[in-house]
Amino acid sequence: MNQIKKLLIIGFVWPEPNSSAAGGRMMQLISIFKQNGFEITFASAAQDSDFMVDLSEFGVIKKSIELNSESFDDFVAELNPDVVLFDRFMIEEQFGWRVTEKCPKAIRILDTEDLHCLRTARQKAFKENRTFELVDLLSEEVAKREIASILRCDLSLIISEFEMKILEENFRINADLLFYLPFLVNRMEEKELFELPAFEDRKNFVFIGNFLHEPNWNTVQYLKEAVWPFIKKDFPDAVLEVYGAYPSQKVLQLHSPKNGFYIMGRAEDANEVVKKARVVLAPIRFGAGLKGKLLEAMQCGTPSVTTSVGSEAMHSDLSWNGFVEDNPVEFAKKAIKLYQDENLWKQSQINGIEIINKCYQTSDYADSLISMVKKLLEDSENHRLHNFMGNLLQHHAYKSTMYMSKWIEAKNK
Repeated sequence: MNQIKKLLIIGFVWPEPNSSAAGGRMMQLISIFKQNGFEITFASAAQDSDFMVDLSEFGVIKKSIELNSESFDDFVAELNPDVVLFDRFMIEEQFGWRVTEKCPKAIRILDTEDLHCLRTARQKAFKENRTFELVDLLSEEVAKREIASILRCDLSLIISEFEMKILEENFRINADLLFYLPFLVNRMEEKELFELPAFEDRKNFVFIGNFLHEPNWNTVQYLKEAVWPFIKKDFPDAVLEVYGAYPSQKVLQLHSPKNGFYIMGRAEDANEVVKKARVVLAPIRFGAGLKGKLLEAMQCGTPSVTTSVGSEAMHSDLSWNGFVEDNPVEFAKKAIKLYQDENLWKQSQINGIEIINKCYQTSDYADSLISMVKKLLEDSENHRLHNFMGNLLQHHAYKSTMYMSKWIEAKNK
C-alpha cells in the first residue's frame, strides 16, 4: 500500500466523543487509519451539533451529504475512495448500494457499534417481562436487516466477543467477514493510580451516560426507583450524581436533592467527573456491545457496580473492578461496601488496570485491522467470490432498498 489510500467514512451522526462512547469509538477508528497514512473524508447527512468534534483538527475533510439524493452519487464517484466505512447498518442500507454502483472496487466496511438486533430483542423481552433467549434474535425484524448488511459488506467490525459468538454460531456468519475490535486504550501501570485522586479525596456515587440511548434512561429510572431507596436506608448520607448529554424532561424530573439524587446534566469533562467520584453505579438491564462508561471508570481508577448485562464481554476471565450484581437489594449492599471499604476499593482499582491491559490494548488490534484492510485491497475479488450470500443479497433483495430510495428521490423532485 505505497500510494495514499482514500477512506470515506459515512457517519450516522457527526462524532461527539464527549457525549457518547460511540463518538469515542469513531475517533479511535479515525486515529488508526490516519496514523497509517489514509486520507480521510467524513460525510454525514446529520445536522451539525454544538458538541461535534472539529474534524479539521484531526486532518479529516468534512462533507455534508443528503439522503435519497443523486448528489451523493456524483460526490462518491468524484472522490473514488479505496475504502468506505459505514457507521451502523442503517447507513449501509441507505448508501451502500450507491457506493457499490459508483465505486464497485471500494472495500466496504461496516462498524456495527453494537448489535442493534440484540439490544432491540433484549429491550422487547424486558418490556414484556420475560427472560431474553438467543432464539428471540431469529424472529427479530431488525436482525434480518442487520445481518443482511453484514453479509453485503467485505468486513464488519464487532465490538464484543459475545456478539462475535452470536454472529458465528446463531447466524452462521463466515468468520472471514468479521473482525473483533473492542474499545482501544493505552496500557496503564499501577503507579498511575497514585496520580489519581485518593480514596479519601473522592466522594459520592456517580452515573454517566448519553440519554439519547434508551438503556441509559432505563438505568437511571431503575436506580431511582429500585436501587437508591435501599442505599439511602442503610447509608443515609449517600449522594448520587447523574450526568449525561441530552437529558429529557422525564430525566430532569428525577432530580431530588432531599433524597441525595442529583440530575446534573451534561458533564463538561466526563473524565474529571468520574475521577472525583468514589464509585460508579450502572445497573444496566438491557443493551448490547461494550459499555464505554465502565471502561472509562477503570481508566479513572473508579470502581463500579454493574449488572451481568453491563459487564458482558468486558473483562474476559478477570475479576471485575468492583461487583457484578443483578438483584437490587444485593446491588445496594455491594455499592455501600465498595464505597466504605478502602482495601476492597483499592483492590478493585487494580482489577480495573488488569482488565484494561488484557482486553483493550490498541497495540493488540490496530495493526491487525490495517493488515486486514490491506489484504482486502489486494484481493477483494477472491474475498467477494467466497461470500456467496453477500453476492446474492447484492443481486436480489438489496434492489428493494435501491428502488425505494430512487422513488423518494423522484418524489422529492
